[in-house]
Order: sequence, then structure tokens, then C-alpha cells
Amino acid sequence: MTNFTVRPMVLSDLPAVLAVQASCYSGGLLEGESALASRLALSPSTCWVAHEPAQRGTLAAYLFTHAWPEDSLPPLDGVLDDGWRQHAAPDTLTWFVHDMAVAPAGRGAGLAPRLYAVARAAAHAAGLRRSRLIAVQSAAPWWRRLGYAPAPAQTAARHAGKLAAYGASAVLMERTLAG
Repeated sequence: MTNFTVRPMVLSDLPAVLAVQASCYSGGLLEGESALASRLALSPSTCWVAHEPAQRGTLAAYLFTHAWPEDSLPPLDGVLDDGWRQHAAPDTLTWFVHDMAVAPAGRGAGLAPRLYAVARAAAHAAGLRRSRLIAVQSAAPWWRRLGYAPAPAQTAARHAGKLAAYGASAVLMERTLAG
């Protein structure tokens, strides 16, 4: 069995992140390097990668997460900034789980739950108590196992425009983060 290392993501990981992304998503869900770099810059403590130490320059999985105002959703493939921070009270923020992908070489090794656990601990340490995500590619059942449930219909309806960019089967999901 391969021994994977989980560590915080750094900017130099982005080319390898893009390679994993291309192996996991169709064209409509692919995001550019500048969009992903902005998510990393927004919250480096909650973005993680997994790699096999012997395989320099390649990644087996990645996870982008960040704080975000609860009353909105970040745009797919949009460059984010933190200008909203000056107007957002801490109790109005949610931990947004933006993107997790596991390359074919990393599948079956438990990398997704490992990445999620370390990022969730960092988010909780930062004071975030609620989480939201958009499940794509029929991943909603997997996220349910981690405690997520579909958002109420009226909440999803408020975000219909941004949700549409994620595809017809996208599901807005949320949960609380217990201590």
C-alpha cells in the first residue's frame, strides 16, 4: 500500500493541482490557476494536498476551503479577494469547502477523508462553526456521510445563478461543525 503524506498546500503546488483537476473534472468544472491561487491566498491554513513522498512534483489529491460570507456563494472559476472581511462579522461566516479531487493513483487510499479532517480542524480552530459546499458529479451521497445535508430549497433558490455554473446536478449542502 502506498504511503501518502498530507500537508498544507503551497503556491508551487498549483501546476500539480491543475493536473489532478484535469484528471477528475470535465471542462465545465475546470478552474484556472489564478482562481485557485486566490483561494489558497484567502486561507492557506485550510487548503491541503496529499502526495507520495517518492513522487516529486505530483499530487494524489487536493482540497481548497476558505471562510466565506454565509449570505453568498463564491463564483466558480472566479478570482476571490478578501475585501468582504472588513464588513463581515465572524458569526456570519461559513467554512466553504470549495473543491476536493483525488487523482486516479490516489483513489481507495482514504485521502479524501484525511484531507477533509485536517482542513476541518483548521477551520474549527479559526472559529468557523458552519460549513457549506456545492456537491458536483453525483458526490452528494459521499458528503452526506460527513454530515452534510441539502440546504433548504429557499436557500438554494437564492443562489440559483451561481449554482447553475456547477451543472444541473449540483447540490448546495451544509452542516454545523461541532466541537
